[in-house]
Amino acid sequence: MSTQFEAFKTRAEAVSAEVHRFTGKAEALAFVLEFLKETGVSDAPQCGAVWAAGSFLDGTESRDLKAKVPGITFDVTRKDSAAARVGISQMDWAIAGTGTLVQDAVVVEKRLVSTLPPIHVAVVGTSRILADMGAVLERLRPEQINYVSFITGPSRTADIERVLTIGVHGPERLIIVVVDDFEQVTA
Repeated sequence: MSTQFEAFKTRAEAVSAEVHRFTGKAEALAFVLEFLKETGVSDAPQCGAVWAAGSFLDGTESRDLKAKVPGITFDVTRKDSAAARVGISQMDWAIAGTGTLVQDAVVVEKRLVSTLPPIHVAVVGTSRILADMGAVLERLRPEQINYVSFITGPSRTADIERVLTIGVHGPERLIIVVVDDFEQVTA
């Protein structure tokens, strides 16, 4: 698994993602909360954070998180996501060969938090890092999943003169939190 993680990290960082690995959920959650504070998440306008539901938060009280970092909301709406500084969501898989994150994004809240705020924090279990696209496709069940998101680095686009611009059609910054001791539950 370490080899898969190293390959994923190398490729994700090559496309400007920031990758952080933690042993357990508590350590990863502490990192995310500290990151939100350092990023200036607060109750002020345009400074909030939207966090989409996922098994990473199982056993965690949302009111405790809100007390630690005012400005976090777990009631994800389009309006709040568009006005948020940070969006946090759980990914279903990661692809070592490309540094890509994969998410069953049927639930619209997952799409909102991963595309509208300028910073996206993505959480994934180390055991969910797969070798390549084929390994992910083997796990997808079309009868259950009809919207899949593939995320490779922050949003980027280039014009006809090949001038690269980051963050035009989505987040300008992608923070990936990889957690070793996280047996995630997916829909």
